[in-house]
Amino acid sequence: MRRRPRARAGWQPGLRPWWFLLPLLLLIALFILLPVLGTFGTSFHEDTAFRGRSFNGLANYLHALRDAGFWQSLTFTLLFVLVSVPLELILGLGFALLLDRALPWRPLLRVCLLIPWAIPAAISARTWELIYNYQYGLANYILRSLGLIDAPINWLGSDVSAFFCVVIPDVWRTAPFAAIIFLAGLQAIPRQLYAQARVDGAHFLQVFWRITLPLLRPVLIVALLFRTIDALRVFDPIYVITGGGPGGATTSLSLFAYDYFASGDFGYGACISMWLFVIALVLALIYVRAARFAAEAT
Repeated sequence: MRRRPRARAGWQPGLRPWWFLLPLLLLIALFILLPVLGTFGTSFHEDTAFRGRSFNGLANYLHALRDAGFWQSLTFTLLFVLVSVPLELILGLGFALLLDRALPWRPLLRVCLLIPWAIPAAISARTWELIYNYQYGLANYILRSLGLIDAPINWLGSDVSAFFCVVIPDVWRTAPFAAIIFLAGLQAIPRQLYAQARVDGAHFLQVFWRITLPLLRPVLIVALLFRTIDALRVFDPIYVITGGGPGGATTSLSLFAYDYFASGDFGYGACISMWLFVIALVLALIYVRAARFAAEAT
């Protein structure tokens, strides 16, 4: 009777998955964990380019709570998330439902859908800045050609219009990303369910609410999580289009932290970055918890 070979040291069945994950864990530790820890440590210091580095404890965090600029950028960032993310998900789901049908030239339409997302963020933001230009922008040109306005509109001159001037480019660029995620989820739903629903006489809305949306819920949570985190750290369209103006009305937390890093105040900039990290972490935990609760409820 042959004896079973002994497992080599370090290759016990319980540890074997970790050996395969080790390269990925090392990359995560090197490029994600260490920078986060370094930023966390810097946030407890007065670290400026002109005065050196000294430990100041929670002074940066307490100063942020009294900083009107911090609260203004936090308000704008949260409002940006509340407006842009639902629009991106709704448009993405609509595009996905359309492309999931047997349309002519469907592969070409899918490629065209990816073009806004494939364009670098800075380039697309610069394009939209030219569209909003007061003197020769395409937006004013079209409205004047249609006779809807008599004089050019300063799109970036007021708080409300400037807000939507940065929301629209972000929605235009990232809705295709949500559409691709939703399209993958739609194609995983068994087609027999739709055929049975048609036999039972269900119309489109009934099929959507009773079959498509419940089965698409895990994908919806993933898309919501990704887009929320990405919208929280929005930087490129604001930096290129408005620069945070007018009067700081469109300054996001990322741009607010960048301004301090650029001016040499690394300690306070790191503190703002950690506030952004904590907010993103809390929202991610809420989403995950809500997803688990919904799964248990069903």
